[in-house]
Amino acid sequence: MATYRCAVCNMGVNATCADCNEPLVNDTLTKPDGTSVQISRCPKCEGKIKSPMCCGQDMAYSA
Repeated sequence: MATYRCAVCNMGVNATCADCNEPLVNDTLTKPDGTSVQISRCPKCEGKIKSPMCCGQDMAYSA
C-alpha cells in the first residue's frame, strides 16, 4: 500500500481506491510539457489522483 509521510510534521496517510478497495501505488505522470507529477494510481481500475500534500508540500512516498 502506498504510504505517504509529511517531512515537516511526520503525519502519515495510507491510500486505497474507494471503487475497487485496492491499495493505491505510487507512480509518476509525465505532463505534455515534459514535467512530471507524483501521483497515486489504482492497479486494478487505473484511476489516478495527485499524491497527497501536507504542510504545503508533496508528502514523501514510502513503501
